[in-house]
Amino acid sequence: SDHRCAISPGSGYDGKIANKFTNIAINKETFADPFFTLSTCLAGKILQKFINYGIWIAIYGDFSSYTSKPLKDFIYESNNGNDIFFQPDRNQAVEKLTTVN
Repeated sequence: SDHRCAISPGSGYDGKIANKFTNIAINKETFADPFFTLSTCLAGKILQKFINYGIWIAIYGDFSSYTSKPLKDFIYESNNGNDIFFQPDRNQAVEKLTTVN
């Protein structure tokens, strides 16, 4: 079956992932700033959970303000992988998730 979900701030998302979701697009504003500081390991821990449960995730928004080389490399490598994607807007995030399966 084909299940997609886009989560934006104020969407009422309660933090629980139902097994029926295989693709999730999330606005980057949903994440606290430490998520994008790779040395906190927060991104790795959270994103690994999605991978473990077979869920493809696209985080969308403007990432141009981040200057960290490790983060830029992480975004680049993720976008060239099969599980996690960073896209500039919601439509492109959903499109990427649609073509990954």
